[in-house]
Amino acid sequence: MTIDQLLGEGAPPVIAILRGVTPAEAVEVGAALVEAGIRMIEVPLNSPDPFESIAALQGALSGQALIGAGTVLDTASVDRLADTGAGLLVAPNTDAQVIARAIERGIEPMPGFLTPSEAFAAISAGARKLKLFPAFTYGPAYLAALRDVLSPDVSVWAVGGVDAGNARDWITSGAEGVALGGALYRPGRSAADVRAGAEEIIAALKR
Repeated sequence: MTIDQLLGEGAPPVIAILRGVTPAEAVEVGAALVEAGIRMIEVPLNSPDPFESIAALQGALSGQALIGAGTVLDTASVDRLADTGAGLLVAPNTDAQVIARAIERGIEPMPGFLTPSEAFAAISAGARKLKLFPAFTYGPAYLAALRDVLSPDVSVWAVGGVDAGNARDWITSGAEGVALGGALYRPGRSAADVRAGAEEIIAALKR
């Protein structure tokens, strides 16, 4: 399962970032997201026991959602992620070795960038989906300008400061999708509240 396959099936272009989620709550929260319609889920590696949460999500939701890791900074973490069977790797930065290793292990990389130089470095390393981070730094107009120089086969996802109020602006400015952290999930938030937030985001994108 890939991002393109999910989008082709009509899944909303949203990645849920579960920063701080614990293994004990990961599946319940993940299931709530899938029930609401969000089918891409990322567990940042600075969460408690992240690989345990990723493995649990992969076991419970494989076939329903694309599960991955965020804040992946080295190739050893790429290998641990691959061992869980997860298929998505998100990073805050552009590291050619991490990108190459992800592709080698059959994982879709989404490296972070902020400048055109970083974007083209990621593309040269093999990435075709890029994470504009932190997106709020320059705003949707900046992305619209970047799209003029990026190849059509390279997509950009806006991450950082995205919420229901501005998610649609990013899409209309050229983002393929958005990823949301605190606007969807924070440690201690109930699965019901996460589902409600997910439904709000999806509704905002449809407006």
